[in-house]
Amino acid sequence: MPGAAPPSWRRPRAAAVAERLAGRRALVTGGAHGLGQAIVRAFVAEGARVAIGDIDEGAGRALAAELGEAALFVPLDVGSEEQWEAAVAATVEELGGLCIGVNNGGIVIHASLADTTLEDYERIVRVNQIGTFLGLRTMAEPMKLEGGSIVNISSIRGMVGAAGLLAYTATKFAVRGMTKVAALELGEFGIRVNSVHPGAVATRLVGDVDPEVLDARFAAQPIGRIARPAEVASMVVFLASDESSYSTGSEFVCDGGVSAGQARPYR
Repeated sequence: MPGAAPPSWRRPRAAAVAERLAGRRALVTGGAHGLGQAIVRAFVAEGARVAIGDIDEGAGRALAAELGEAALFVPLDVGSEEQWEAAVAATVEELGGLCIGVNNGGIVIHASLADTTLEDYERIVRVNQIGTFLGLRTMAEPMKLEGGSIVNISSIRGMVGAAGLLAYTATKFAVRGMTKVAALELGEFGIRVNSVHPGAVATRLVGDVDPEVLDARFAAQPIGRIARPAEVASMVVFLASDESSYSTGSEFVCDGGVSAGQARPYR
């Protein structure tokens, strides 16, 4: 039934292949909440040790304490070059290296072109675009020692635009482009770089609303509901693992089919 949550046998099973990330060390930005937290949990479930990078120290430390020895918290404002350097250094020191990086931290601002202020535009560029640039540059250095995988969380707005999301769309297209250039430059070091393009995901970025209530807003999609964070996290696990060993510089769309085209013909 459109809008209904997926039956249990169709839901992603993170443990379907045991410990696909055993022995890996990862850094996930925006890892204390929403999609980032789902990625952290999925990585730990697959055997990785994870550094949780976030500006929310309370939530980040609480999650790290819950996950135990498999996780640690590192303070990280992704728009700060100094904090990136400190976070990566702490990750390498505490975990013994870094071979998976996820640039997930981001913000969204809803405003038309006419209503988008320069201050808001620069703010979203600082977090979504510069944050990803700094993450790519900083995480790549320790990865050159052993290779690895970097996953940049873009958006379906990095593939197609949407009215009212000018600044957000600009940054997510930029993430898509940076992914390709980084893949070209880092391939010789055994580092793969890919981007993930989710549609709407039931996190606080779309509102503090029960997912089943949100489902009705997306009933017209081929998969007629909003995505759950664990569904996108499963794709990130795949890209972080050796299962995607021949994929780099590519876009992986996870949008319920919304970008496939117009679902119903005009009358």
